[in-house]
Amino acid sequence: MIGALVIGVAAGVVAGLLGIGGGALFVPGLVIFLGLSQVDAEATSLLAIIPVALLGAWRQHGYGNLRLREGLLLGGLAIPGALAGVALVNVLPERAVEVAFACLMLLVAAQLARRAMREPA
Repeated sequence: MIGALVIGVAAGVVAGLLGIGGGALFVPGLVIFLGLSQVDAEATSLLAIIPVALLGAWRQHGYGNLRLREGLLLGGLAIPGALAGVALVNVLPERAVEVAFACLMLLVAAQLARRAMREPA
């Protein structure tokens, strides 16, 4: 448990500095350092988003930045999306899930690089 907390805090800090989602670092950390399977690490990362998203929504509501209708729509669509993802990951080989996650991380890296090249120093 302590290992997961340390990985989560470290991933959150680095992700905040880089402007990326913490799962991009949290999932590999869980796999490499805690020995979780790719599927378990991704599920843990997704589960960890729930309290963070709720707290963020509550705080942003206090600032007047919460668009409740869009948030409820997105949250409502996330439920069937999560169920479809669970069904898909249960029929795919774990190696396919690992490769898909790696491809996603390469896309994130490409977007970060493209954004860094566009912004003036």
